[in-house]
Amino acid sequence: MPDKTQKIIDQDANQARITQIEEFINEVLKEDLRQLEKYIGQYNEEIMEYVQLKNTLQTFETHLPEGYKTQVNIGSNIFMQARVNQMDRILVNIGKDVYLEMSLPEAEKFSDVLVKILTKQSDVLREESVRKRAQIKMALIAISERAKLIQPEVTN
Repeated sequence: MPDKTQKIIDQDANQARITQIEEFINEVLKEDLRQLEKYIGQYNEEIMEYVQLKNTLQTFETHLPEGYKTQVNIGSNIFMQARVNQMDRILVNIGKDVYLEMSLPEAEKFSDVLVKILTKQSDVLREESVRKRAQIKMALIAISERAKLIQPEVTN
């Protein structure tokens, strides 16, 4: 009889540990993974903005060397026609809504450097994301192994 009681105690302890692991997966690991994915998405958006800047600059250099016509929002969605004659310098957002005047080649180089930096930072987050996924997988394996211990013994 004491052997049966010990098995029940062990099963209860294993079930409690399974519950702990499940809570850790859901409350810690999956939340960390969600945050990492959010930051990776933000980096990807920034990368795309700077790639788009570079493509726009290249278009300016090759197809619009004499300038171009455009419409400018002057407030309250009221637009005014404008003509850009000088295409040699532009204002580039270098972060935190701070703009710096640059030549087109400087802006292209700035864009290239920032894309490389942001890509490396994004890669670090991707590696961390892979580690979190591995931790989740290992925790699920641990749950599976503990669940096997709880299974009632089958007698032939």
